[in-house]
Amino acid sequence: MKPTMEDVAKVAGVGVATVDRVINKRAAVRPETAQKVLEAAEQIGFQRTGLIKNRIKEQSAGLHLGFILQKQTTQFYKDLGDAIQLQGKQSPFPIAKTSVIYLDDLSPQVIADELLTLGEKVDAIALVSTDHPLVNQAIQLLAEKGKPVISLLSDLTAESCAGFVGIDHRKIGRMAAWNIQQLCPQPGKIGLIVGSHRYLCQELSEMSFRSFFREHAPDFQILETLVSLEDIALAESATLELLKQHPDLTAIFVAGGGIEGVIKGLQSTALNKHIVTICLDLTRITQQALIDGVVDTILSHPMEWMVSKLLESMVQTCKLPDFKRVINVTLPALTFTTANV
Repeated sequence: MKPTMEDVAKVAGVGVATVDRVINKRAAVRPETAQKVLEAAEQIGFQRTGLIKNRIKEQSAGLHLGFILQKQTTQFYKDLGDAIQLQGKQSPFPIAKTSVIYLDDLSPQVIADELLTLGEKVDAIALVSTDHPLVNQAIQLLAEKGKPVISLLSDLTAESCAGFVGIDHRKIGRMAAWNIQQLCPQPGKIGLIVGSHRYLCQELSEMSFRSFFREHAPDFQILETLVSLEDIALAESATLELLKQHPDLTAIFVAGGGIEGVIKGLQSTALNKHIVTICLDLTRITQQALIDGVVDTILSHPMEWMVSKLLESMVQTCKLPDFKRVINVTLPALTFTTANV
C-alpha cells in the first residue's frame, strides 16, 4: 500500500492536520515543522513529496502581502500606499510582492468582496475598514483558509482578525481637546467632524474628546457631530454649513477623513476671527495648511514606523498556525505645529 498522510504524520511526529496544511496551504506552518514533514515524506516514499518541496520553496521565496486602503484621491492614503510599496521592496522580511488596492466605494459589501477576491492571491491582508458584520464575515472565511487579516488604522471586532496596527485614538481625542482648550482665548462652540461612526477609531476619538471637556473644560460647547463619509466634497459642505449656522464658532476637530474639504471650506470663507483647527495626519496638504495658519495642530500616524511594524506583523502572522488576535501594535502619535514642520 502507498504511504498516506497519516503515515507521514506519524513518522514526522505531527498531526495529520499539520501535514494537510503543508500540502494544501490551508494555514501557516513553521518552517522547521514543514521541514520535518518533508523529511518524513522522503523517508517513507510518500507520493506527494515533490509537492511538499514546492510548498516549502514557495514559503522561503517570500510572501505576497495584500493591502486594502481607501480612496487614492485622499493624500494620506496615496502616501500610505507609496510607503507600503517602497518598504515592501526594501524590507528585511521575506516579502516577495506587495499588492495595494484602493477603494472608491467604501460600502461594507464592496470591502467584503474585495477581501475575498484578494485573499485568493495573497498570503496575508492588511485592511482599513469600517466595523461591519459583512466585513467580519469575510475575515472569518479567510481565517478558515489560513489567510490572516490585520486591521490597520482602525480596529475591528471580528474574532478572527489577526490583530491591529495603529495609534491610540483615545489619546488622540484627548490630545485634540487639550490643544483646543489651550489655544482658544476663551470658551466657545466646537465643531466635530468624523468620517463615520462605524470606524471604531473615530468613535473612540469622539468619545474621549467629549469626555475631556466634561472633565476639564465644561464651559466649552461641543456641537452635534457632523459626518463626512470620508468624502472631501461632503467635508467641505459640512464645514461651510457649520460656519453659516454658527458664526461664533471657536474651534473644529476633524477626527476622520476629509480634511482637504475642511481646509477648502475655511479658506473660501471670509472669517472675522481665527478658527482653531485640529486634524489628523501630516501630508503635503495639511502641512501647507499648517504653515498658512489654517490648521493649528496635526496629530499624525508615524508613517514609516507604522508601515515597518505592519509588514513585520503580517510576516509574523503567516508563521503561526493559529493567528487569532496575536498581533497588537499601538504606536505613539506625532504632534506637529508651525514650530516643528
